Amino acid sequence: ISLGYAVVRYHLLGDVPWKDLPVFILNKTFAMSALILLAINFALGPLKNLGVGIPNNWMRARRYLGIMGFMQAFVHLLLSLILLNPGNYGKFYAVDGMFTFNAGMALLGGVLGFLVLWVYNISFNAAFRKDKDLLDFITSRPVLLTGMFFVGLHLFFFGYEGWLNPGGWHGGLPPISLVTFSVFAVGFTINLFGRE
Repeated sequence: ISLGYAVVRYHLLGDVPWKDLPVFILNKTFAMSALILLAINFALGPLKNLGVGIPNNWMRARRYLGIMGFMQAFVHLLLSLILLNPGNYGKFYAVDGMFTFNAGMALLGGVLGFLVLWVYNISFNAAFRKDKDLLDFITSRPVLLTGMFFVGLHLFFFGYEGWLNPGGWHGGLPPISLVTFSVFAVGFTINLFGRE
């Protein structure tokens, strides 16, 4: 779904050349897909706490959703490092060649969000399971909400300027960063009110 949206928005309705599909567009695709999978993963338990009937097989699938989301976030991180230059993201660079404030905030949020996600992911291996206090801390509501907040910060500063210009949206379709931020906002709100 993420790839289809990206292809339609950027290639078919936009002016992004097809040569950019393998890295530039797939990077956006992996970012969007990762966040959707992670938002579902982190929202199922809190939704159940809020009284929403969640099937047991969906609850059992959370681990796999989390692993797939984490792996896609990792691919997004690697592709972003390849792409991070003024030719691809000119709006993130000031005249002196340094990052703008928005770029700094977007990158800081992305790095810190990924770090929390990475620690959360590895906390489920056998070595961490032996230390219940550490595991409880890493998987606690404040740590998870903080990690989610950083991801939201990354998305907001990465794309909010484009959100405010609907006339520039390819084919009238919202930017992937706005779609993804909307999914994030719903997931964050569910976790804010439903996570114990």
